[in-house]
Amino acid sequence: MRSVRFYPEAWPLHTPFVISRGTRTEARVVAVEIEENGIRGIGECTPYPRYDESESSVMAQIASVITAIERGASREQLQHLLPAGAARNALDCALWNLESQTRSLNLWQLTATEPLASISMAQTVSIGTPEAMAQAALALQKQGATLLKIKLDDRLIAERLVAVRAAVPNASLIVDANEAWQSDGLAARCQLLADLGILMLEQPLPAGEDSALENFIHPLPICADESCHTVEGLPALKNRYDMINIKLDKTGGLTGALQLAQAARETGFDIMLGCMLCTSRAIRAALPLTAGAKFVDLDGPTWLAQDVEPALKFHCGGIDIAGSA
Repeated sequence: MRSVRFYPEAWPLHTPFVISRGTRTEARVVAVEIEENGIRGIGECTPYPRYDESESSVMAQIASVITAIERGASREQLQHLLPAGAARNALDCALWNLESQTRSLNLWQLTATEPLASISMAQTVSIGTPEAMAQAALALQKQGATLLKIKLDDRLIAERLVAVRAAVPNASLIVDANEAWQSDGLAARCQLLADLGILMLEQPLPAGEDSALENFIHPLPICADESCHTVEGLPALKNRYDMINIKLDKTGGLTGALQLAQAARETGFDIMLGCMLCTSRAIRAALPLTAGAKFVDLDGPTWLAQDVEPALKFHCGGIDIAGSA
């Protein structure tokens, strides 16, 4: 017989994280522990208000399936017990972690994925004045980051990007517009990004309003984030996007993420692997997806003033996996 325990946690950030929908000073997560035969598996999720999630709603969803989990529900059965989202992610990853420890196999082995010794990843430059963003980008580059993800809203786009590019002329840059743009003027903005050597534009239009991307000619790849959650939504993205951002909190866990990644590759999409503000627990669960990703954006724990133990070995621009995963 299994036992299930779940609880909220708050992890303060070392500096405010600013996106187009506000400023965050802490990572609010929900952890799930599943114990069976003296072995404990743990998973973590980040409730996301953009998807109408809160700590209370996620914990209510988890509570609704505790009996089934305690009676031995599998990961496959879990996919039908809860919809994709943060609650299912925490449970799914806890079940993966439980199996990993029960069988003495790591996630690379359980998913038949060739392990990586190190992972290169993007470091995020959050929204600020052009001068502040340029300074942040330069500081990250000096610390070793070679790929920077620039957060934007609908203001000072040219000013911010020109300032950042001038500060880090040799850095690889990707841009996340966080659904803040409109179709009017999109072509000109895409050309500006291409002229500045930006490698990819993420979610420029609001999800549900991206029909303007249908057969839209664009000079750089466009990635779906909020417009892409699970494998079921993939067909609607054809001829609109070139890439999808896979996050376990959207797919409802590693199980759904692996299915989405396989389907995306089979239908010609490149893959970006992302995360919410979270601890190393959440990143560790996503590691098997890193090998097939064109861009890896797993810097959530690097914003924390203190990470969970044991923590992954992050450095600016990467993760050292050997001995820490």
